Amino acid sequence: MKRLFYLVDSIDSVESISDDLHQEGVTNWRFHIVSKDEAGLYTHRLHSASVLDRTDLARFVERGLIIGGLFALCFVLPLALWGGLDWPASAFVAMGVFMVLAGGWLGGFGGIGTENYRIRRFHKDIEAGKYLIMVDAPKANVDQMKALMAKNHPEAVLQGEGSSFNNPFAAGDGRVHVIH
Repeated sequence: MKRLFYLVDSIDSVESISDDLHQEGVTNWRFHIVSKDEAGLYTHRLHSASVLDRTDLARFVERGLIIGGLFALCFVLPLALWGGLDWPASAFVAMGVFMVLAGGWLGGFGGIGTENYRIRRFHKDIEAGKYLIMVDAPKANVDQMKALMAKNHPEAVLQGEGSSFNNPFAAGDGRVHVIH
């Protein structure tokens, strides 16, 4: 799945794009709108981006789970194998699971307060009142989606494309393939 990033100046254009995407069979779950004007999106009945699209919550939780897992491997596994403690195996498993979950939980605190790495480069545009439309299209339909948007909505400027899936190891600088 590819994510296409479009910037639009007016909410009327966003509404028209939303209507066209719905007519093409694109559901609300496959396109997301980021705007400083959440109330405007609501009054126009437009699908606003979720907290997972706006923040880095998912990526930081994934990183926290990985770090928690590494801590469990480094501390619980040696303790279980060579620690000399006469504890049941379930106690060591519980400690390992706790470390993994605690890592994810702690990671979530960092992610909920951090702008999503994929939209960070659009921060100034969004703050200036523009609307970021993110359209998720299957790789086989990307060219068709680009053609549809170029034909029906030339005001929507294609800013780039990237993956719609979170990458916990991404650089975090919002790098996407930029279209020139």
